[in-house]
Parts: sequence; structure tokens; C-alpha cells
Amino acid sequence: MAKQITQSIVGYKVKKDEEPTTETAAKSEKKPSADIVQMHESVQRPEMLLGSTYKVKTPLSDHALYMTINDIVLNQGTEHELRRPFEIFINSKNMDHFMWVVALTRVISAVFRKGGDCTFLAEELKAVFDPKGGYFKPGGKYMPSLVAEIGDAIESHLRMIGLLKDEGLDEHQQKLVDEKRAEYDALQAHDTTSTADYPDSAQMCSKCMTKAAILMDGCMTCLSCGDSKCG
Repeated sequence: MAKQITQSIVGYKVKKDEEPTTETAAKSEKKPSADIVQMHESVQRPEMLLGSTYKVKTPLSDHALYMTINDIVLNQGTEHELRRPFEIFINSKNMDHFMWVVALTRVISAVFRKGGDCTFLAEELKAVFDPKGGYFKPGGKYMPSLVAEIGDAIESHLRMIGLLKDEGLDEHQQKLVDEKRAEYDALQAHDTTSTADYPDSAQMCSKCMTKAAILMDGCMTCLSCGDSKCG
């Protein structure tokens, strides 16, 4: 299309085909190319890592375990920023479990640094049972072993940094649990001796491993996860 020139020509320049336009150059400046770093075993440990410490106190020992998980932040400051666990340390005054605790932390740290999906660690550890028997945590949650509680703490950490999603109860299940809890509380309103989160007579739920299953309307119903033998 012809264009009319109304001003005097003071200079000229021949445009080359490969020369980028002003608009293209501006877009290139706004979106600088950057390599996305993924977690793998060759990633170097920074001088400083973000750490979270969890206290694990069991009735099996007079001394608590203190579990610290350090995280590395990849691609910091970009839209691809990702926080991943890098290493784990467990300390305690109780030296009875020192050897296998050190071995466990080294194996877990190696899995963290390997990259890929590390969320399976929590489930594997939580499935370890102590032949001498487990114990109940405050609130009624059953732990089959000390290793399982370490796995539970790792799972909590992975949820905190966003690697695991907290599915929780859906709207229907939550409504059922609230209704059953309100119904039970109404029946037990005269009893003021119980201060626990769940009734003292509650049984352990086979689904969420919490001592919160009660008999209502002829069915065992869990006040924690909503599981019911009547469907």
C-alpha cells in the first residue's frame, strides 16, 4: 500500500529481513531465557538452607527425637520456583536407636537429593510396624512404630511445602462427621468428665488409624474421617 510522505527526508536505512522489529525486541527483553533447574543428585548444596524441626515424643522413651528437614529452593525468584527437601537430621539424648537412625537419615537424604517423586517415603515409613506393638499419640491417632511416626512427620513437612496436597474430607463427609459428633455430644451432654478430643470408649478406625470410631445407630462411625461400616 502506498504511503504519502509529507515531511522532508533527512536520512534512510535499509531494513534487513533478519533484523528484529522494535516490538519483537521489546518482548525478548521482557522474557529473558533461563534454564529451569530440576532436583537431581548433582545439584550443589548452598551455604544456607531453609530448615524445619519437628519434635517426636513417644511413650517408648523418656527422651524426644528432634527431626530437622532442610529444604533447597530451586529457580528462586522465577515463576518456576520450587522448594524441595534436601537433607534430614535426627537427634536425641536416647542413644538406643543411634545406629539405625543415622542409617535411616542418610538413606532418606540420598533419596531427597536424587530428585523425582520422594513422597512415597512417607507412606513406606508409615507402614512399618513394631513387633512389640505401637502406641497412641495425643488425640487418639495410632502409631504402629517409631519409624511410622518419623514417616508421619515427613508427610506433614511435604504437605507444608506443597509437595503433597491435603485432600481432607469432601463436603458430604464433613457434614456427616459434624452431624454424628453433634448427635453423640447431645447424648453425652450429662457426662462432663471426658476432656479428650474423642470419647474414651471410642475404638480405633481401620482407615485413618485414629481412636475415634463409635457405635451409633448400630454402625461403627469414625468421628475423625467419617468412615462408616454402614456405607
